[in-house]
Amino acid sequence: MRKIVVHKPGGHSRLKIEEHPDPQPGSGEVLIDVEAIGVNFADCMVRMGLYKSARDHGGYPIAPGFEVAGTVVAFGAGVGDLAVGMRVMAVTRFGGYATRLAVPRHQVFPIPDELSSEQAAAIPCVFLTAYYALFNLCDPEQAGRERPTMLVHSAAGGVGGALVQLGRVAGCRVVGVVGGAHKIDAAQAFGADEVIDASGEDLWGAARAHAPRGYAFIFDANGVATLRRSYDHLASPGRLVVYGFHTMLVRGRQRPSWIKLALGWLRTPRFDPLDMTNKNRSVLAFNLSYQFERSEQLKVAMSRLLGWFQDGSLQPPPVTAFAFNEVADAHRALESGRTVGKLVLIA
Repeated sequence: MRKIVVHKPGGHSRLKIEEHPDPQPGSGEVLIDVEAIGVNFADCMVRMGLYKSARDHGGYPIAPGFEVAGTVVAFGAGVGDLAVGMRVMAVTRFGGYATRLAVPRHQVFPIPDELSSEQAAAIPCVFLTAYYALFNLCDPEQAGRERPTMLVHSAAGGVGGALVQLGRVAGCRVVGVVGGAHKIDAAQAFGADEVIDASGEDLWGAARAHAPRGYAFIFDANGVATLRRSYDHLASPGRLVVYGFHTMLVRGRQRPSWIKLALGWLRTPRFDPLDMTNKNRSVLAFNLSYQFERSEQLKVAMSRLLGWFQDGSLQPPPVTAFAFNEVADAHRALESGRTVGKLVLIA
């Protein structure tokens, strides 16, 4: 099989395509012949050496990749509910940049007939991240508001677009923020009630105008650039959910700027629990890759998500495909900040 390996953190040239023996499924594992691989910003962070979860996993060399789609070719003892040739998608804590992958059974899910392999590979990470952020951490169905209003940064991207769609499913009023006029249509297509183009208008003035009493939920993966103001625009009660720090990196640069990272760390707000208590506001954060071992949580989330895809409540994000050997181009495109929807590699 072929595998993309990073032996040492750095730029795009660190992504090496290598030949490796096919993995063998152990007890309770499924071997997948991979057809498509989701590309996530976390993969770029792994390549740059900035992803703590990668170090916890054993460090380098490491193959990036958190999600794949393909067909079952074999399975280990204890797996009795799958058949060879079955179309499946899976999540994995690294190793997804490969043409064959063995993963635990509880991390494997059937692909609905309505979805292609490319679409299926674009779904698990972004929709599981969005689901956990919205339904597990915010629980809009118990929010106690007639119609909670939520603000989604990067509303035309992978997780942002999934949050917009899920917010609509949950009955929320969704205000999306995009970074360019060319992304407005995508955010509207996902279902945003209002879209703010932060490149052409006053972001926070518009945010206040759309929700004068503040937002029940704000979802922010930007980091230092927007965290403080996001917190300031929460309602009472209100929850700020943090799942990334994208703006601490220099756009279009394939290696991190250590000076900018240091300055960003120093400027990152430290939220005062006394202030949060007095203002009835919460700040929550998580890393999805640490959730994959929680089998029951995965089962519930994916069951609901796949049901919504099958009944048409959710739509897959628009997909831009790259060949397996174009992985550097995929990273370069994602790091540009100009992409819409999701990028995938075709194995």
